Amino acid sequence: MTQQSAFTTDGTTAGSTEPRSNVGAGPGEPPAARPRIALVGVHGFGERHLANLARLEASGTVELVAVADPHPPQDGSLGSCVAVFTALDELLASGTAPDVVILATPIQTHAPLALAALAAGCDVYVEKPPVASLAQFQEVAAAAEASGRLVQVGFQSLGSLALPAINKSIAAGEIGDVLGLSAQGLWLRSKGYFKRSRWAGKRNLDGTDVVDGVATNALAHAVATGLHLAGAHTTADVASVKTDLYRAHNTQSDDTSVIRVRTAAGQTLLCGLTLCAPEQQDPSVTVHGTQGDITFFYTEDEVVTTTAAGERRETFGRTDLLENLLAARATGAPLLCGLADTGAFTSVLEAIRTAPDPQEIGAEHLSWAGDGDDAHPVVKGIPELIERAAKAQATFAELGVPWARELPPERTFDIAGQAVAEYQDGSHIRAVSSPRPYLHPVRTLAGTVVTDHQPLDHVWHLGVGVALQDVDGINFWGGRTYTRAAGGYIWRPDHGSIVRTGEQPGHGGELTETLTWNGPDGAPVLTEERTWTWAPAGSAVWRLTLDFALSPAGDHPVSLGSPGSNGRDQGGYGGFFWRLPECPGATVWAPGSGGVALSGEAAVHGSVTPWLAWSGNFGAGSRDRSGTSNHSGTPDGGTDVGADAGGAATLVFVAAEGSRDPWFVRAEGYPGVGQSLAWDAPVVAEPGSPVRRSIAVFIADGILGTQAIETLIKTQGDQS
Repeated sequence: MTQQSAFTTDGTTAGSTEPRSNVGAGPGEPPAARPRIALVGVHGFGERHLANLARLEASGTVELVAVADPHPPQDGSLGSCVAVFTALDELLASGTAPDVVILATPIQTHAPLALAALAAGCDVYVEKPPVASLAQFQEVAAAAEASGRLVQVGFQSLGSLALPAINKSIAAGEIGDVLGLSAQGLWLRSKGYFKRSRWAGKRNLDGTDVVDGVATNALAHAVATGLHLAGAHTTADVASVKTDLYRAHNTQSDDTSVIRVRTAAGQTLLCGLTLCAPEQQDPSVTVHGTQGDITFFYTEDEVVTTTAAGERRETFGRTDLLENLLAARATGAPLLCGLADTGAFTSVLEAIRTAPDPQEIGAEHLSWAGDGDDAHPVVKGIPELIERAAKAQATFAELGVPWARELPPERTFDIAGQAVAEYQDGSHIRAVSSPRPYLHPVRTLAGTVVTDHQPLDHVWHLGVGVALQDVDGINFWGGRTYTRAAGGYIWRPDHGSIVRTGEQPGHGGELTETLTWNGPDGAPVLTEERTWTWAPAGSAVWRLTLDFALSPAGDHPVSLGSPGSNGRDQGGYGGFFWRLPECPGATVWAPGSGGVALSGEAAVHGSVTPWLAWSGNFGAGSRDRSGTSNHSGTPDGGTDVGADAGGAATLVFVAAEGSRDPWFVRAEGYPGVGQSLAWDAPVVAEPGSPVRRSIAVFIADGILGTQAIETLIKTQGDQS
């Protein structure tokens, strides 16, 4: 090989004096010269380019004429005709530019090197991410247009033949209507990974943007592939980007993050990505539909389609992006990943670049595997958290993950200065979960959390609140809708939202508000008057009361129904509902006739009793965001505190006097308690005659027995 002198930030290329070839030979013309390639950056991913170029050279497709790198390859590793430089500027100054320059260099060098190559009349293949800012993207795009040259970006997954096949399946309606998309990546990276170069793990270096990170570099293909399937290619295709960035490594950059993209066409892509998984898994992008899912494992070019008909697995080939660039040069074939089509990805990168620095994940939420430079952190429970985020289209902060940024609630309910419940307005909830106000977390006086929201099993379950699945055919519960015609649950575009419209002046311990129940088109269907009250009920017990009244928004009656009223046996949920967190071995019971208690889900579900109790140890799953242990107290009237009081609590649901609404109880499949407003028949709200309901709940530390519960109810009733 021929050694040339040069210097540049990271690497460069060399060339010869032969004229460059722009097009293929026409009929009767001599064969066109092979495109002359220069590779800038021969180490790291550059080694893959060298192998690919060797393959293409062997087939007579290209000629590698030069490489450039501050640390040239070993003697004998390249052909004798390949010139070697240390920098691109020296290569370009040597006389004749190559036809194509491949850039496999650090992120912060992509834009300046691409601009230099374009100015010299070269087409460019640049590794991902193509640039380190939106301003750089616009500058390189303008230079490419002015020079008439091509810029291909190395998102290799976009060359997969699986992508047109997936789009064809979606267009054919195989998975029904698209509900959204998710990209999931669970990789692990060691301490040594971030020591491989000065720029690794950096958001900026010496004042220059780098924007390394899990979403912009390591798992950038997940983001780019998800955007492609969401139909977002250009900057104009992106309506908004929400970032939620964290790190477990001692770096500037994020390694565990959620990115949520709303497209201009109304689709949502949720990217849940980490480099801190317990084990490395194949990353994927999933298109979620009303009748099934399509999951693309892009590193394997494997597509898994899941519908009611079963599961189908297919493996596809892939078009090499350099060969695609050569075809575009020769025949005008479209680029599979041209710079303009990475505008949507660059919008994501820009949102990450301008976001606050990633928040460090506390050591108590991590474990470490390996030693020395091979050591890597594992974020506890991260596979389940990413799956939950993807399903709910929610960030870690919105899920309330203990190590995530804390989002301030709309307001806080407190007793003697101690927060016992947080009021969420529901504005961040995805549309098909029927956004609505709710309480979460709700805590005992000792701090044990006794609610859950957006759990993996039912991401539309939201703490404590009011929800109905059938309001004149509109779903205000979330998720699929049970219909009599289908005889089961189906996805329908029927989701409404409940919006807080006003608040009436009240005293401490009371919130009276007005709400509007709006249909999918935004038109009001119901108006609601809702009052929350909260007060102490002993040294370790407090009382929460909910009163609500539902009235038609117009001058026509409105039917309030449930799956039960639409034919689902024992499925009459709707109205007041309390979603509990995981509580293994919980006890649920209610008073029965003749002094014999009703015990267990089967006995209490559908029963009509004055009260219903749920007790158990909520354990680690009920710990507060601070991560501190909970403890129990002893409520007035006597308790039976279990041996493990670390998260022991009792909830007592007290029906309004004369109520005939049955209890809806789930303890096996998931933990939840509700009072059914329309158990097996709809209730009609008439103009001027609202449907009114009321319920009180005692939240107690420790395990209360029946006698203590009845004493508590009587005592509080006498005081009210």
